[in-house]
Amino acid sequence: MPLSQSMKRTILAGAIALALPMAAMAQVKVGVTVSSTGPAASLGIPERNTVSLLPTEVAGQKVEYIVLDDGTDTTVAVRNMRKLITEDNVDVVIGTSVTPGSLAMIDVAGETQTPMISVSANARIVEPVEGAREWVFKTPQNDQLMASALADAMEKQGIKTLGFIGYNDAYGDGWLDVMTKAAEAKGIKMAGAERYNRNDTSVTGQILKLTAANPDAILIAGSGTPVALPQGELLKRGYDGVLYHTHGSANNDVLRVCGTDCEGMLLPAGPLLVADQLPDDNTLKAPAIAYKDVYEAKYGEGSINTFGGHLWDAGLLVQDAIPRALESGAKPGTPEFRVALREALENISDLAASQGVFNMSPTDHAGLDERARVMVKVVDGKWTYQPDL
Repeated sequence: MPLSQSMKRTILAGAIALALPMAAMAQVKVGVTVSSTGPAASLGIPERNTVSLLPTEVAGQKVEYIVLDDGTDTTVAVRNMRKLITEDNVDVVIGTSVTPGSLAMIDVAGETQTPMISVSANARIVEPVEGAREWVFKTPQNDQLMASALADAMEKQGIKTLGFIGYNDAYGDGWLDVMTKAAEAKGIKMAGAERYNRNDTSVTGQILKLTAANPDAILIAGSGTPVALPQGELLKRGYDGVLYHTHGSANNDVLRVCGTDCEGMLLPAGPLLVADQLPDDNTLKAPAIAYKDVYEAKYGEGSINTFGGHLWDAGLLVQDAIPRALESGAKPGTPEFRVALREALENISDLAASQGVFNMSPTDHAGLDERARVMVKVVDGKWTYQPDL
């Protein structure tokens, strides 16, 4: 039976498609897992929103983003990562929003030899750069970088004793360790340390213990809206010392939930939080405002969020690495391309982003310096740049 013209065209099209080089058909796939529900939703939602702002073509190569929600659940974060790698065949994974999940994902990155860019802060995610961590990078500022900024501010403000209340997980563990060292280096004595869970509804017992010690200042080491709980309880109990936070509190949702209880709190943050207030000669003012403008154009004035900035910066790292990975001749979707992408990420130099200038190396997969931090204070319900702290 002779073939019809339509059948001939179908067969010919299929033959042409099979003959095309893989490079013409392949596209870079970026997997993303963030905590857009659960206790860390105030971090994950702006991160998820930011993905829609990332480019879908880089260096003539199509880029696809596959976004999953892990619900602030470590087990789900790991499961999402495995799905993205084994089922969706992604070339790189971005996520997740919180430290415990990111730490658990490290082994999957090493096992599958897939580059991972965390949007969580703890230095242990990328240090030391050996074993599975050779495949892991991150965009938020290290705890040590921010703890030293806090210690400097405390010294300037005459703080001699410091109390601590932080999450009862890896985030709190890391902050208690680095803050103790940074404080003691300035001659500041730790006067007590308490812990609480992200989903707790009361911290009365912990706060009573801390206030009984009457430290000059207290550091609340949490992230997102759950930091409002100890902040409010401290004021309720009449504590009148200085209240410091980590950069995990640099979130407009914190101001919304905390309300007037947030007034006067101090913390280190990325330049994005107060981009409009930075001097014009600040290297990061322009890239921070560039992200702010594109985000607020889509999600509304005042909607900018530093956690979305960490995802934006992860996207910038990927955009910077893709052209150099393609130069290797490796094709997206292959193990060789993942290797080339990892090497390209590790060699990023002088990339000015919304939160800092990235200089990666074989021994530094965070790549940020002091330019990635400023001190801010809540004044009249707004984040206010504090250049003298």
